[in-house]
Amino acid sequence: MDQISPYPPHPIERPLMFQRWECLTFLHWRYDPALIRPLIPAPLLLDTFDGSAWIGLTPFLLTNLRPPLVPALPWISRFPEMNVRTYVRNREGYPGIWFFTLEADRLLAVIGARASYRLPYRWARMRVRDHRHAVEYESDRKFGHGRARIAVRPDHPLHVGQLQNFLTARFRLYTFLGRRLAFADIDHPPWPLQAAEVLHLEQNVIEQSGVPRVRGAPLAYFSRRVDVRIDRPRLAS
Repeated sequence: MDQISPYPPHPIERPLMFQRWECLTFLHWRYDPALIRPLIPAPLLLDTFDGSAWIGLTPFLLTNLRPPLVPALPWISRFPEMNVRTYVRNREGYPGIWFFTLEADRLLAVIGARASYRLPYRWARMRVRDHRHAVEYESDRKFGHGRARIAVRPDHPLHVGQLQNFLTARFRLYTFLGRRLAFADIDHPPWPLQAAEVLHLEQNVIEQSGVPRVRGAPLAYFSRRVDVRIDRPRLAS
């Protein structure tokens, strides 16, 4: 497979929405591909690195949510979010993300994303605390099980290599509109990644999203902020 570039391959000329992602932590675990491949719907193909599938848990603070030509509004434009994801390619080899869940603290955002992008959003009570020397995340699903308590300490800037790009530089999400495979492209500058020390990690969100239980300590990266442009969903050819 081709290496993943930190730059978006196709900048979005007319985005459907703008967002800013702040205080974002990437936590990733290696998995046997045989455990994850059955969870990926056809016609998508599981993407692997160094012979492993990877599952990510990614909490962050979403801000400045707005459509074009409209200012961001208080409350609805700022809320915590967290997702459980893995990495895939379509049959043409285009890399992207497959989400098992996206937890969000705004019910209207959950309803809107489920209706427009058909993504598996769930409503949760969430909090992000930025102490500068450490960032803390809390999440509890409003319905059903799914809980996380995470604290990380951002560290030195990273020299970004192939593995970091594989895990973070993903500019397409895949979904289904009805029975048809669809996608939405994402456009943002290269991630300003930092190493991160995990101070506390307590979660069952991954296994409560249909993924086998994690084992061992995760790889941890942190990014202070990135501005994002998101395209509308499109049916795959």
